[in-house]
This record gives sequence, structure tokens and C-alpha cells, in this order.
Amino acid sequence: MPAFSVSTDPVLEVSNLCVRLGGRQVLQDISFTLNKGSVSALIGENGAGKTTLLRSILGIQPWQKGSIRVLGKTVRGQLSQIGYVPQKIAFDPYLPLRTRDLVALGQTGRHWWQGSDTAAVADALAAVQAESFAEQRVGMLSGGQQQRAVIAHALARRPRLLLLDEPLANLDFASASRLVELLGVLARKQGISVLVTAHDMNPLLPILDHLVYLVGGRAAAGNVAEVVRSDVLNRLYGYPVEVLQHRGRLLILPKNPQQGLEIPCHVHEDLDEHD
Repeated sequence: MPAFSVSTDPVLEVSNLCVRLGGRQVLQDISFTLNKGSVSALIGENGAGKTTLLRSILGIQPWQKGSIRVLGKTVRGQLSQIGYVPQKIAFDPYLPLRTRDLVALGQTGRHWWQGSDTAAVADALAAVQAESFAEQRVGMLSGGQQQRAVIAHALARRPRLLLLDEPLANLDFASASRLVELLGVLARKQGISVLVTAHDMNPLLPILDHLVYLVGGRAAAGNVAEVVRSDVLNRLYGYPVEVLQHRGRLLILPKNPQQGLEIPCHVHEDLDEHD
């Protein structure tokens, strides 16, 4: 399979998006574009608006202003092109559902035994390197294996856009590193546009092309070098912020610690030096 480079073909276009919930402005004029074969991170603390933004992209959350387009069309006409992995799924260890069955369910959308495309299921399992545990019960898998299983479930319909909500949460370092590498492979080899929400971008930096940094419903978007800058973050937070480089790392610190500033990601690996 040929490798894809990040192209200029837009898969997701969010323009001037504004969302109000319960009379409160949750998202304010959010704009960014994700291209084919790219890996992007949506970074922000709890309450920053990450989940609301994902729900809007999925067509679940109405918005008051702006637009969201997937492959040049409105979201509701392109839902089959979006794969989604929620933050946490709890599987009963005794649930008689194999990994293969879970993936088939993602392909059919109904019952895993009714009309599933076996080739699509096999491709999804192979894409996440889950063949070795395809016949095992999902509830008996490790955390990293379960995460790969639910990603395969989301890939079963061969989406062009893959959304993952905090996929690295609760994974050990080794499992998180393998998952990050896998997401990079999905983007580069299959041309899927991947959007990952996270509190910390550090583990994602080796594969990261684009960053959407959310603070209080407002965002700065671009590559890491364009976004993680003092002038950009000063405007976003409304407080003075320092971005320091030390031994190949970037540190984001409030200039006045008494301000109680919450920083989603305070230490970043330098773009040119990855372990």
C-alpha cells in the first residue's frame, strides 16, 4: 500500500463556529481545516469545549453560527465518512463478544452476524494490528488492546475522518506509544485525517501535523510552532504566558503564578528532537 503525504485536500473544514449551551457561550468563532492524511490534536482542559466541538462535528450538537463541512459537504450528509472513538467504553469481562464481532458491529451498525463485509472487518483488524486477539473476548483484553479494538470498530466502514476522544487516557507509557505510532500509520498509509483530543500533546508530537488549542471556548490553530508561542497564548488565555525552550523542550508557564492559570500542556518535546 503506498504511503500518503499530508495533502492540501480538505477533509474537515470548521468555519467561525459558535455554540451556546444554557445561555453560556461554549465555543466562540472556532475555525480550522484538517487535510487528508494529517494527524491533529485538539488540546484543552476539562470545560474548554473539546467535547462540544466533537459533538458538533458528529452532527449531534447544534450551533448558532458558522459551518462544518466534511469532504466539501454538510456534516449530516457525510456521517458515514466519520469514525468516532469515545473516551471510555467499559466492557464486561464475561460479555460473549469477540474482537472480530465488535468490529463487524461497527461495519453493519446493527447485528454483527447480519450482512457484515468480511473484507472490511479483516482490513480494520489488520489496520490496528489486532489479528492476534481477533477471537478473544473484548472484555478480557488489556487496555491497549481494547483501545485498538474500538478503533478497528470505528474503521470498519472505511471513514475518511477519524475522531478520538482522549484515546491515551489510562494507558501505560508503552501502550500509549504504540497507539500513537498506529495513528500515524493510519494517517500516512491510508490517507485518513485523524483528530485526537488530549490534555497533553507530548505523546502525540512525533506524528502531529496540526494543533487546535482550546481555552475557554476560543482556539488558536496551526502547527505547533505557530500556536505554542507567547504572543498567541497571551491572547488566548488573556494572561501573560511564557514559552521557554530548554534542552530541546518547550515549557509553557504563567508569568504570574498567582493568576492560577491552567495550562493544558506545560512541557512539549521540541519539534526537531524526538526520543
